Amino acid sequence: MSRVIVLGAGVAGHTAALTLRRKLGKEHDVIVVSPNANWNWIPSNIWVGVGRMSRDTVVFPLAPVYKRKKVAFHQAKATAIWPDGDGDSAQGAVDIEYTEPGRAGQTERLRYDYLINATGPALNFAATPGLGPDNGYTVSVCTPGHATDASEQLDAAIERARAGERLRFVVGVGHGQCTCEGAAFEYAFNVEQKLTQAGVRENTELVYLSNEPELGDFGVGGMSFRTKGGDIPGQQWMSSLFRERGIRAITRAAVTAVEPQTIRYVQEDGSPQALDFDFAMLLPPFRGVALTAYDRDGYDVSDRFFAPSGFMKVDADYSPKPYAQWSAKDWPTTYQVPGYPTVFAVGIAFAPPHAISQPLSTPEGVAIAPAPPRTGMPSGAMGKAAALNIAEMIKTGTSIARHGASMAELPAACIASTGTGFARGSAVAMTMTPIVPDFEARPTSHGRDPDHTTGEMGLAAHWLKRMLHTAFLYKAKAYPLWYLIPE
Repeated sequence: MSRVIVLGAGVAGHTAALTLRRKLGKEHDVIVVSPNANWNWIPSNIWVGVGRMSRDTVVFPLAPVYKRKKVAFHQAKATAIWPDGDGDSAQGAVDIEYTEPGRAGQTERLRYDYLINATGPALNFAATPGLGPDNGYTVSVCTPGHATDASEQLDAAIERARAGERLRFVVGVGHGQCTCEGAAFEYAFNVEQKLTQAGVRENTELVYLSNEPELGDFGVGGMSFRTKGGDIPGQQWMSSLFRERGIRAITRAAVTAVEPQTIRYVQEDGSPQALDFDFAMLLPPFRGVALTAYDRDGYDVSDRFFAPSGFMKVDADYSPKPYAQWSAKDWPTTYQVPGYPTVFAVGIAFAPPHAISQPLSTPEGVAIAPAPPRTGMPSGAMGKAAALNIAEMIKTGTSIARHGASMAELPAACIASTGTGFARGSAVAMTMTPIVPDFEARPTSHGRDPDHTTGEMGLAAHWLKRMLHTAFLYKAKAYPLWYLIPE
């Protein structure tokens, strides 16, 4: 009998756990450790944030699903890993601290034969003074609770605009090294739609504030879209969309502080800027969750396993290189931890070897460098690949991982909402192959396959996004034939 522990129950971890349970016999244990009682379809949080969905439509409880699928569930956070075992056993172990009511604060050490770290990110609001809904002056859509609060504050600001106040709404990212610009993009356009539908658009200014080098970069270095009308640079396409909706865009910006009603930021030339606001939704940067690694004697060896960002090192090339020397080959394939073939890190939990977009910085050294996105479709693919490798290792005794999910090979599809509604909704449907551009293989097409890097916009794309919301909730609830729905 083998025991597999999955840390985290987001897209990557949940996919891995369900795949393991499907592939392994009941004599093997699959255990999920997650501090959250609920699963959240995060892409729809932006609709919660404008009041078009309720919190209950984007979450469901994990425990009933895992009980039905015979997966053990611990509502707890992982605090430490012992990859070589401890003084009592040579078997790997994880320390956990329970978060569920009635057991909160209790600790336990769990033994494992195989480990998947899919903890996702810690929301690092503290990286920017004044950022965030808890100890700052901005709202967020990173969690269902944050999104619900954002919707309430948005409604309050709209009522002020109805009363005749001239207001400025700012949507974007709150640090120079943020990722997930796509979520900020979606929220900006959904806020614009809500302001228009509320009849206050002419009395408001909407500003998109981003660390992207240019519009349409999204942390993946931008792309050239193949459309029915021909190839169009992403920057040109997105710029026209922003002009059409009357949204002022500020790019190449690193937010350095947020004060009551004022955002402080710098741009590439180092010039300090101030932007007053009445409502602001700024996404935080991510870092790895607080996990410590110990050797068998109890010494802290976290530096061996984690990058300075707190994300786990895997089978990537982390040697320092100038941007011009970075390569698609640097990216991991199996997501195994070097020297530990039974330990994997997937989704946002793995440390990327380098940025995909051109990193910038001010003369004073303030970084303006979008971090690589690793959410959604690629996270699911990584979680599935890790699970398939572990299942094969258990069944055959091999130590070789045959299933890969390199972002330098994976395609990705993204549907970015630009407004919701059965008749008035719209979205941008984008595909790219691969996620990490390979300039050696495709030097004349931005490093990607032009026939599979496409973009279309319209009402049909909105319908597709709304259907995917339903489909992925079905898949995550592990209803019959759930595994036929692709990542």
